[in-house]
Parts: sequence; structure tokens; C-alpha cells
Amino acid sequence: MQERYFKINEKGCSIKCKLYCSSQKEIAKVVLYGHGFGGHKDNKAAQRFAEFVLKKHREVAVVTYDAPCHGDDVKKKLRLDDCDAYIAWVTAYARRQWHTDEIFVYATSFGGYQFLHYLSAHESPYRKIALRCPAVDMYAVLSERIMTPNEQKALRRNKPVPVGFDRKINITQAFLDELRAADITVCDFHATAADILIVHGTKDEVVPFDSARAFADNNGIAFVPVEGADHRFMDPHKMDEAMKAITQFFGW
Repeated sequence: MQERYFKINEKGCSIKCKLYCSSQKEIAKVVLYGHGFGGHKDNKAAQRFAEFVLKKHREVAVVTYDAPCHGDDVKKKLRLDDCDAYIAWVTAYARRQWHTDEIFVYATSFGGYQFLHYLSAHESPYRKIALRCPAVDMYAVLSERIMTPNEQKALRRNKPVPVGFDRKINITQAFLDELRAADITVCDFHATAADILIVHGTKDEVVPFDSARAFADNNGIAFVPVEGADHRFMDPHKMDEAMKAITQFFGW
């Protein structure tokens, strides 16, 4: 499996990306991987997914990228408009670079929210979209599950608060207000539901299992529960179960 870092430069922005493939000359299908909150392009789950897929499908490439303010991205303020722009630019690059309309999505947690937010305002350019433990109510997840009481207290004093896991992201009250206003749980996804799959662990400690299941039911989206899996699917056997469901959904 080949790995290569590259950048996409658009309108003064430089999106840091990583490519997994068997051979760049054979690429005919591209999976865009959206990482979670505080994550980055060197995502272990993305690498494992690439290894899993490329064993049998040399024509597939997996592309990860640093979301705004994440990984090596230089932005200082997290905004949903920037998240949408990065998705659009990475998608356009994949189509242009590898001359294919066979673009798929595999996104987790905050990455799942970002792609759903993008789809709520744009016609889908994707063949299939697989979401693992998507933070469908990202406002509640961030404010109630990820942020500590002390961080919430500091935010109420109008101070940016560093929040996250692999890299701390400066969160402002303005961004929380954006998330609260951009509530995708009230959006209608029936038009693209047939192309979306949600895989969710029953023991998810970050994104409530019931909220994701209700979102899927309300929109007619296929939903696969994985018994006993936590948010990050740390059990390799449960991760294998998720990846098998996703690749079958992709038709591979």
C-alpha cells in the first residue's frame, strides 16, 4: 500500500491531505475519510480501512484531510462555512485529479456531522455515504459530552476554550451558537437516504446511540447497530464488523 501526503490550495487555504492507494495509475474510485473532533489526517481508523479495502480493490483510493483547525491546518477559528468549503474543495480535487465520479464518503463523529451539514445545503455528489457514530446533534455532543464543566464555565465568560483529544481546538461561544443554529436533526434527508448508511456502537459513550438511531429512522436511512462497540470501535473485531458493513454498502 502506498501512502503520500499532498496539499490542495484553494482561495488562500492549504488543505493538508493524505492518500492511500495501491497505484495512482489504477485509481478509479475514491473514498473521502472525514475524521472526528480533534482528529487529523493520520487517522489510524482511516489507515486500517485503507488496508482492509486495498487488499481486494486496487482501483480504490482513500483520501484523508485535516479539517479546519485540526491536525496541521493553520486556521485559528473553527467555522462551519470553512468545513463546508474544505469538503467541496477536496471533493472537486478528487474528481479532477483522478478523472472519476466514483466518489464515496466514510466519516466518523464530527466528520459525519460535517458531511451531513454539507448535504443539507447541497446536492449530493457522492455515490454512497457511510457514517460511523455520526454526531447528529453536534451541539449537544460538544457542549455536554466533550467539554468539561470548567471549560463550559470559561466559555460563558466569553473566553476561547481549548477542547479536544489529539489536538486541542479553540472553541468559542460563536461556534457553539453556529452549531445550535445548524441543527441537522430537523433537516430532511429523505432525498439522499438511499445512499446513506449509519453504523453505530450500542455502547457509544460520546454520541448517544438512541439519537443516531432516531435520526436514521426519521429519515429512512439504513442503520446498523454494532453490539458492545464504543465510540472509537477500539475492539478490532467490532471495527472489522463495521468495515464489512460499509464495504458491502458501497457494493464492494
